Amino acid sequence: MHFSISTDQRGFTLVEAIIVIVITGILAVVAASFISRPIEQYRDLSRRAELTESANSAIRRMSRDLHLALPNSVRQADTTCVEFLITKDGGRYRAAEPGNVMQFDSTSGTKFDVIGPLNSAPQVGDFIVVYNLGIPGADAYQASYRGIVGADSTNATINLSTAIQNPIESPAKRFFVLPGASPAVSFVCQGVGSDNGNGTGRLYRVSNYAIVPALGTCPVLPEDTTQPLLAEHLSSCSFNYSSGVTERSAVLSISLGLLRSGESVNLYQDVNISNVP
Repeated sequence: MHFSISTDQRGFTLVEAIIVIVITGILAVVAASFISRPIEQYRDLSRRAELTESANSAIRRMSRDLHLALPNSVRQADTTCVEFLITKDGGRYRAAEPGNVMQFDSTSGTKFDVIGPLNSAPQVGDFIVVYNLGIPGADAYQASYRGIVGADSTNATINLSTAIQNPIESPAKRFFVLPGASPAVSFVCQGVGSDNGNGTGRLYRVSNYAIVPALGTCPVLPEDTTQPLLAEHLSSCSFNYSSGVTERSAVLSISLGLLRSGESVNLYQDVNISNVP
């Protein structure tokens, strides 16, 4: 019996193994460079989308409130804040008999009928304003130019516990209802700037404070404030109000710049505000 032994060896040499490892490493580095860039781009895009949505959400909220502003009530201490009186309802008052007529002597009287019922009856303590012009003698920021709703008011007849002093008659016979609990609203930008590629400012909606007749400075809120936060990471923020006349709307220009992790977005919005009292 004869046996044949093959001396052929199969497998990798050490040199071949090293070459394969080196080539595989090079391919991995090249592949990683192609993969990491789209991933970074996706992250950047996500950050920009989040910033844009945050700014858009804040502007939508402010626009919604500003469309309810009492005509001629928007005012500014400086470009970092804006204040106005917000309305909850409005209608036309009865100007001639029969019925309870709105009076325009030294006071408005204490009872008047509504032409076309309101959506709901005003609450005790709500304010009634007629023909606010935002000037001395016709300024709703002055307590004497706001009537106060009393008991037993309905959506068709309103009783006033405190009459309006020296009211001016509205050519359109219009009146507005302001919420008694929180008629004044301010949008305030605070701490605006940047640090290490991130915006440091915040935008707040401030309410539930007493009406101040004289225009002062922008509110300064504490760090632990409970006022609603509309946006953060602000690197820039400004409000610019251009008052209109009774023939056209006023315009509030809002500019917001947000910065986060080096990504930035800037949004600009003009909000038309009716100043027809």
